Order: sequence, then structure tokens, then C-alpha cells
Amino acid sequence: MLTLVHASDLHFGKPHDEGAAEDFLEAAARVAPDLVVISGDFTQRAKVHEFEAARRFLDRLAPTPVVVTPGNHDVPLYRVAERLFDPYRNYRAHIHPELNTVTRIPGATVVSLNTAAPRRAIVNGRLLPGQVDFARQAFQKAPEGEVRVVVAHHHLAPAPDYEGDSPLPRARQILDAFEAMKVDLVLGGHLHRAYIGNSLDVYPGADRARGIVIVQSGTTTSHRGRAREREKNSFNVIRASEAGFDVTHWMRFPGGFRPFSRHRFPRRPHFWLDADAPVQEARS
Repeated sequence: MLTLVHASDLHFGKPHDEGAAEDFLEAAARVAPDLVVISGDFTQRAKVHEFEAARRFLDRLAPTPVVVTPGNHDVPLYRVAERLFDPYRNYRAHIHPELNTVTRIPGATVVSLNTAAPRRAIVNGRLLPGQVDFARQAFQKAPEGEVRVVVAHHHLAPAPDYEGDSPLPRARQILDAFEAMKVDLVLGGHLHRAYIGNSLDVYPGADRARGIVIVQSGTTTSHRGRAREREKNSFNVIRASEAGFDVTHWMRFPGGFRPFSRHRFPRRPHFWLDADAPVQEARS
């Protein structure tokens, strides 16, 4: 059994909720994951002191390995010269020196792709063809049967609600490319509310048989929740077995984070679930 904790949109700075951060660290310790993924927006305004606080937070997750990716808030908004000429300076100094990464742990290959586009799209993102090739080369080296995960801040599928957020440009072509790479999971943030589903929910795809499991996290440690997670905090726990993926959506209540909903999906090469298999219970 492989266990991932997936959080996002920490927003260290004015919107950050220190109580939520402490509750998350406690919950993550109880889950005891093999890997923690944080899909961007570590800061609110990409300031040094915000990144320093985010770095201290990440250090408290040790020794668990952590996969990160930048968000649009991790590059300067109002410091225009810095945004144009050195937008990732503070992110590289405090979070990670690389913007696109490959992390291999027993049973999984995780490719993190930077979708922030500070010179082209201040809020919305971009995923370039060269980054798709980067992922393709990484997964070509992955052993058959490993879980294949892509992490990106911006979403490839909108949440099914009234907000109507537009996905990344060329989302359909990107999903087709990931399907050809046999990607199992796409993890993201940006929306400030969770969406747990399948790429077939929004696009029939070149291969209509299976689709890709898409897991979006809400804002884990800020006051900036949106839509049905307005003023709420959440993260996800993903457990991978040989047969499938169990995704548990955790919400914050008085007293800490607790499991709120569970979702199950088959895993390659299976096309359906064993109807008699018990649901993997979340450790809480």
C-alpha cells in the first residue's frame, strides 16, 4: 500500500491560518504517508519572509519526502521588474532550486511540472510542450506497474460548480498526452476547493475506456476557500493498492482535520472495481 498526502495553497502571508497549519501537520503525522505533495501557492505575495515561513513549515514534515511545485502566487505580482526578469528567485532560494522535478519512491514516479506563467498569464497558467516531453522522458524510465503521478498547480479540469473556472490552455491535448504515458493521477490546486474525479468527466479523450484520476486540493492553510469550501480548509489522502486508488477528502472542523468523503477508482490494468473488496479505512 502506497500512501500520499496531498495539500495545496498554503498562502503564507496575510491569508495564512496558523491554526490550520498546525492541524494539518498533526493530521499528516497521523496518516504517516510515504510522500507529501504540496501543489503550489506557498505564499501570498512571493515575499522573502513568507517563503521563510513556508520553508519552516516544510521542514516540519521531515523525514517524509515532499514534492512541490510553484503556484501563480509564488511569483511577484506588483514587483514588475522582478516578475519579468527573475520571477522564481525567492521560490528557488527557499522552496526548491528546480521548477520541474522527478521524484522516485518505491512504487511510484512523481513528475512535478511548473504551470506558473509570470510573463504571460498572471493568474492562469501554461504547460509548454517541452514540459510534456520532460514528463514523457521521466515515465519512460519508470518500471511497469509503478504508480505514475503528475503534479501541477493549475487545473486540467474545472470543479463541477457555479464558479466556471477555465482549465489550462490545451488541456485536452495535455490529457491525451498523459493518457499515452499511462499516467494514473494528476494532482493540483489553484481552485481553493476540492475536485476528485476522472478526466472523462470533462473530456471523452482519445482513449475512452479509463481516463485519468484527477485530484484537486482545496486551500489547506488559508482563509481563501471558494465556492462550497468558502472559509474552509482541506487536503487529500490517496492510497494506492494493486487494484485501485482510494482518495479520502479531509476537511477541517473544530478540533482538527477529519475524513469527509471517500472516492474509489480502479487502477491499471483493471477497468472496474471488485464489488466485494472492502474500502480502505482512513487512519485517524
